[in-house]
Amino acid sequence: MKFIAQKLCLLLLCISPIVILANKMENRQPASKSVAPGEYVLLIEGYDWGPGVNKVVLSLETSATETSAGDFSVTVERSAEGVEMKPIEAKGNRKVVHAYVSDDKGNVLQKGNHITLVLFVSPNDALTSPIKYIFQNNRGSNEWIDYQLTVTHNPSKRVWNTETDRIVSPLQRFDLTGTYAQNDITLTYGSFVPKNSTANSPLIIWLHGGGEGGTDPSIALIANKAWNYASEEIQSIFGGAYVLVPQTPTFWMQSGSGDYTRGDTNDIYNEALMGLIKKYVADNTNIDANRIYIGGCSNGGYMSLKLILQHPDYFAAGYISALAFQNKYITDEQIEKIKNIPIWFVHSKDDPVTIPEETVVPLYKRLLDSNAANVHFSYYEHVIDLSGFYGGEDYRYNGHWSWIYSHANHADFDFDGSPVLLNGNPVRIMEWLAAQGK
Repeated sequence: MKFIAQKLCLLLLCISPIVILANKMENRQPASKSVAPGEYVLLIEGYDWGPGVNKVVLSLETSATETSAGDFSVTVERSAEGVEMKPIEAKGNRKVVHAYVSDDKGNVLQKGNHITLVLFVSPNDALTSPIKYIFQNNRGSNEWIDYQLTVTHNPSKRVWNTETDRIVSPLQRFDLTGTYAQNDITLTYGSFVPKNSTANSPLIIWLHGGGEGGTDPSIALIANKAWNYASEEIQSIFGGAYVLVPQTPTFWMQSGSGDYTRGDTNDIYNEALMGLIKKYVADNTNIDANRIYIGGCSNGGYMSLKLILQHPDYFAAGYISALAFQNKYITDEQIEKIKNIPIWFVHSKDDPVTIPEETVVPLYKRLLDSNAANVHFSYYEHVIDLSGFYGGEDYRYNGHWSWIYSHANHADFDFDGSPVLLNGNPVRIMEWLAAQGK
């Protein structure tokens, strides 16, 4: 455990949070003021399982040159109006694994007026997260919640308990203010524009799962690691790509009756969503219309396949995880229409929500039987900890969370266990996706 904590500490020290979000996430524009003495700033990082408060920046009235993690204790209270929380997720202690002198953004200094505490984070510890999955109005969604820290310097009894700002580093690159209205439907969206876009820049579209609906696109990006499509690592693979992350106010699979459709009836959002995509492409003239890629997970996997079925000539490729569209509602005629569209499916055998034998497994086999030449399927036994900090292969997330393998660009094998090859070379899902075109 000590070794894990040391590794995590080193990892967290490499993070440079940049984007400042106002308290309670109401104002997403970067703040310009410095932290006042006696107050603190939350620093939030994104992980495979979602966001975690990994650092807190404490303001000082005088400058400091050294500090010690052992001198501080940190407690947290998590709450949301009208929501009952279990004691273990409502209040408790946060472990301080490192402390250093810094500026007001958490950057290391030899001498400064702030101290940054590095906090231990874990997918097993609900106190790590500033969001919560809340079920209300017949649907569940992740939402930002009140996250109140109390930091005590034990030798002096000095206390910090007033949050002034939140810095959420994964959202630095995104514009979170997009809206699109069509008929009586309004969709919000987050978007990323590559720094040096050219006339042939691709577009990566990601459609969130059922738990990320609402009117705050930051949730669609941060509730899992969807923001990673704008990371330097993945952007370098595509040579710079636009990223579009639309958000439904409810859930993508909502039918006209308000219930879930699994492909048996029409949903209420696909027309407006396609309108948003086409308008975004029209407004960003550097997007290459021959390199538009669409993917999503669960609800978003359903909608990704739905748009491919309805618009088989529009998309260059699809990348779909935890598919929620049931195979029995897809006709042989539809299979013929999409068999030449490159698609890479990702799923876990132990998915308890989108049962693979009802969704992706028979669909994949039907596509192969139709002689689809460029369809792949990474079928995992379980969804595990890719970081190695929490047990690696011995740690298992919920089997529904197979999108982790897509976001992390981990998927690299086909249904039979063989590597996926591109020009004779083994590739991962993002390298493969970047090579597809109409």
